[in-house]
Amino acid sequence: MKPVRLLHCHGSFDLGGKEARTAKLMNRFGGEAAHTVLVANGDIGARKAIDPGISAQFPTDAPSLAGKPGLGRYRQLGAYMKRFDLILSYNWGSMDAVMAHAILGGMLGLPPLIHHEDGFNQDEAVRLNRKRNWFRALALTRAKALVVPSLRLERVALSGWHQSAEKIQRIANGIDVDRYAKKPQRGAIPGFRKAPGEVIVGTVAGLRPVKALGRLVRAVHAAGENVRLVIVGEGPDKEAIEAEAARLGMADRLLMPGFLDRPHRYVGLFDIFALSSDSEQFPISVIEGMAAGLPVAAPAVGDIAEMVSAANAGFVTPPGDAAALGAAIARLAAAPAKRKAIGEANRAKAQAQYNEDRMVARYRLLYGSAMGRPDFARMDV
Repeated sequence: MKPVRLLHCHGSFDLGGKEARTAKLMNRFGGEAAHTVLVANGDIGARKAIDPGISAQFPTDAPSLAGKPGLGRYRQLGAYMKRFDLILSYNWGSMDAVMAHAILGGMLGLPPLIHHEDGFNQDEAVRLNRKRNWFRALALTRAKALVVPSLRLERVALSGWHQSAEKIQRIANGIDVDRYAKKPQRGAIPGFRKAPGEVIVGTVAGLRPVKALGRLVRAVHAAGENVRLVIVGEGPDKEAIEAEAARLGMADRLLMPGFLDRPHRYVGLFDIFALSSDSEQFPISVIEGMAAGLPVAAPAVGDIAEMVSAANAGFVTPPGDAAALGAAIARLAAAPAKRKAIGEANRAKAQAQYNEDRMVARYRLLYGSAMGRPDFARMDV
């Protein structure tokens, strides 16, 4: 089978939920697809998650996804899109590519476009931007499909962006749950240690404002002297997070090893998985914590309250409330038997509902159908 040519349009490609999923799909498609990735801001940290044998190019001479909207830029983007079989766009940072496709797609005979929305940055974490809503609604008129991972985003797409129910595809994020059931690897986190009596709170996140990781530092600080925090990830907020830990006198209780691939190797080293974000939708990192048998302490943003097991419900806290998050972490830290019971309930739910094979099959069917390639749409299980 001739490889399909996929163009991926991202605002940023630093490792986060959508980037981890994109890389996972690239890896699972193997030699059946060749990928070209355009990134508006030039951040390509998630490239590390793409297997070496995958055909994935990050050209520097392609038309820019960033800049003032205008017909000249759109013509350049449209001409570039013609060489591919399918255009895949992601979040607000790719919306100029979506608009170029909407305006010029019929005239230039462009390939189909599928847009993916996974959530919002800090500027739309609390309230959606009306102008962006209007722009999205207009730009998505010619999109073949709009993919969302969460119930909340499905509702936003229907009411805020005025998309038809037929166009919206809700595909839950999934992971290789069996990998997370295995014992974690000692040494997988550089500098990691755990003394007797200590409780390790861990998270995997891009170090960006929307993740509100300073809030997580404050919550762990309040949870007790025996509670330590590990934050795996890279991003612009690293110094601010370290400064907050130093201000609270808990710099020695914080470990930030940077980006680490293959999280199945190390997530199980944590005792509690935590998030503190202002905005999430259907975070893969929560699924990873659940699959590793961990209880989850996190705010009730996106679908998190529905994702975790019923046993975990009492540890999902009001959004933006560091004190409530700290209290939830403290209660879990003081109750090892409860942590184990909740973790097992989370693992069972992850295995039953968030399997990667199901997710990959849904994406194969959607992409293959859009391209008229039933050979690509086969079940990959």
